[in-house]
Amino acid sequence: MSKRAVAAAALAGAMIIGLTACSSGSGSSDGKKSDGKLTIGFAQVGAESGWRTANTKSIQDAAKKAGVTLKFSDAQQKQENQIKAIRSFIQQKVDVIAFSPVVESGWDTVLKEAKAAHIPVILTDRAVDSKDESLYVTFLGSDFVEEGKKAGDWLVKEYASGSGDVNIVQLEGTTGSAPANDRKAGFADAIKGDPKFKIVASQTGDFTRAKGKEVMQAFLKSQPKIDVLYAHNDDMALGAIQAIEEAGKKPGTDIKIVSVDGVKDAFTAMSQGKINFDVECNPLLGDQLMDLAKKVKAGESVPRRIQTEEGTFTPEQATAALPNRQY
Repeated sequence: MSKRAVAAAALAGAMIIGLTACSSGSGSSDGKKSDGKLTIGFAQVGAESGWRTANTKSIQDAAKKAGVTLKFSDAQQKQENQIKAIRSFIQQKVDVIAFSPVVESGWDTVLKEAKAAHIPVILTDRAVDSKDESLYVTFLGSDFVEEGKKAGDWLVKEYASGSGDVNIVQLEGTTGSAPANDRKAGFADAIKGDPKFKIVASQTGDFTRAKGKEVMQAFLKSQPKIDVLYAHNDDMALGAIQAIEEAGKKPGTDIKIVSVDGVKDAFTAMSQGKINFDVECNPLLGDQLMDLAKKVKAGESVPRRIQTEEGTFTPEQATAALPNRQY
């Protein structure tokens, strides 16, 4: 159920299961057991991108299909709002708390409160950097380091025959967030073996289209030569495309663009030759989350890390997939 339950002997495991049973009510404020339905409290990051909107819809639709009572909170990209929501879920005695943390650090206090209330926690999409792994049951989501590495590997292959410097600007995600940290690290690791790749500017665009455009405008003014844009998500890439076009340049040609997410709007841009390569990050986690939450409530053991299956897309592949893209 938690790392403690997996690592401990049978007695400890039995104790954990017993604690789970104590929190199996439907979340009513008086603590009385009602209709026995599973109640999940979910604290979402916000609605900063098309990816996040698809992620939210997937969770809401899956809860409805599974007959799960979902208490949903939108943190508007503020950690304090997520902490407040988690404390509210604890007070409401939900069965399971799930959340996608805005940033990696600063969660121990509230997660210890959930643990003291015997409410298991599932991390979705993003991880936390707590040293106490007993504070959450499992993490369901992507390998962000691998996503960054895939982006860098494509770039290395794309410029394999060239010898001149390749000037790269990077649009980072929200400062301190797991995807921003890991996609940056994975990309840097992939290109470090060839000195011709130079990151000449790197700044956060907060995962939003508007900020991506704003930062790209500043890059275009401050950098005399930009060969490649690496964006930590598609919304920032799409905002940057607007800035590039307004500057009289051709995205995908004058400045090659590699991004992460694989949302439908980015596939449209790829079909128009404006994005050269996209690394998929699947937001449709709802069904897996409902299944995990039911197992956790029942006291079943679940893996500590559950990774989503994802691919990569060239413009040709994106064009072919576009008609059936769900997000």
